Amino acid sequence: MAHPVAKMKWFVPGLVALTLVACGQQEGQSTTAAIHAVEKTFTLTPGATPLKVDFLVGQLRQLTITERLDSKTGRVVDPPELRGTLTIKNTSQNQAALLIAGKLVFLDAKGQGISPAKDRGEALLPFGPYEPQRLIPGQAIARAIDVSFPRAGLQADLVQTVRLDLTYLPTPVREQTADTPVSIRG
Repeated sequence: MAHPVAKMKWFVPGLVALTLVACGQQEGQSTTAAIHAVEKTFTLTPGATPLKVDFLVGQLRQLTITERLDSKTGRVVDPPELRGTLTIKNTSQNQAALLIAGKLVFLDAKGQGISPAKDRGEALLPFGPYEPQRLIPGQAIARAIDVSFPRAGLQADLVQTVRLDLTYLPTPVREQTADTPVSIRG
């Protein structure tokens, strides 16, 4: 039979842990209940914008900006995010392209970039040095975009242009023939 003191050694820490978990859940529930977030969505027009970088062509499609605000205070709960789809096709007959890096830059009417907030990163695209994408001639890809958007860009007509900065490595594709003499012995 277990000794009563040994049982208490396990019972007290377990009770303390259970109490902490329960208090943490109640505190988290009251914080969530206090914020009444309202989602605001903005659509960029036109619905599909053509892109061309050398022999790569594509589109930015269905671009929307979403942010969440506290309905009572107007304070930003979740900062703006740009979502949509990027398609890129290799139109070359004799070059492949290794997509290395990409980002979106938001420009004002003067062509100046609108800086993201200090705590937000750049609008980097979903391919990079650890996930390069190789496009052979005629091949196309589609990537979902979910990047940060500068809050200042939500002011009326501040964003006039979306620029795609694309880093890629073009590689020639060659087709050659090699013949070698053979003989059959029997």
